[in-house]
Amino acid sequence: MKPAARLGALCLALCCLGGARGLWRSDSHEWHKLIMVHHWPATVCEEVKKHCKDPPDYWTIHGLWPDRSEGCNRSWHFNPEEIKDLLPDMRIYWPDLLHPSPNGSLHLWKHEWEKHGTCAAQLEALNSQKKYFGKSLALSKELALNSTLQKLGITPSTYYQISDIKDALVSVYGVVPKIQCLPKQGGEDVQLLAQIEVCFSKDLRLQNCMEPGEPAPRGLEARPAASLGLEVCQDGILFYPALNKTNH
Repeated sequence: MKPAARLGALCLALCCLGGARGLWRSDSHEWHKLIMVHHWPATVCEEVKKHCKDPPDYWTIHGLWPDRSEGCNRSWHFNPEEIKDLLPDMRIYWPDLLHPSPNGSLHLWKHEWEKHGTCAAQLEALNSQKKYFGKSLALSKELALNSTLQKLGITPSTYYQISDIKDALVSVYGVVPKIQCLPKQGGEDVQLLAQIEVCFSKDLRLQNCMEPGEPAPRGLEARPAASLGLEVCQDGILFYPALNKTNH
């Protein structure tokens, strides 16, 4: 091969390598922790009103989100065939509260994979659709949020100090969670418990979501909750609402 041709081939190879590297390592796709998000159907349905249909009366998975990164590979589309074995558990623990349809929760799972899963796939433990959704289910089961809250005596139809809920969860998990609320609405005089986030490091070890005194996050990490009108709970009292099935 002539020198000029060799140089051209080398440049092409380097460009391709750089492009592949950029897919995962560019600043826009760097992330530092995973956020395991559960939301409370009663509050979500209070926010979206008529969109909910037969919501469950237990905490459900919203998603497993890398912080500060989304949509890392827009050509890696969701394929439900790859998670066929997981579907029985997915329907129970990861239902789509906002878009009930004949196709079940495919809308939500597609969104979660293409927005968040393609970024989480930087990790070998999450580098396929089956691994991503399977590990999300496993982490949720390990956290056992529903039974944990019950054992702590934290139950619906009750008012709590936000600090008491946070401290109780720290006593079990050993890390600081992030707790989000639906802010006071119109004539309402109290915020509603809506979402609980527990965070993991890249080696899937529990870590603090928020350090004591840390301000509320901004940017990509804050957007998913904002899309539902949720905010990090303000210090003080919140209400943990019961599901009113007659309204849904």
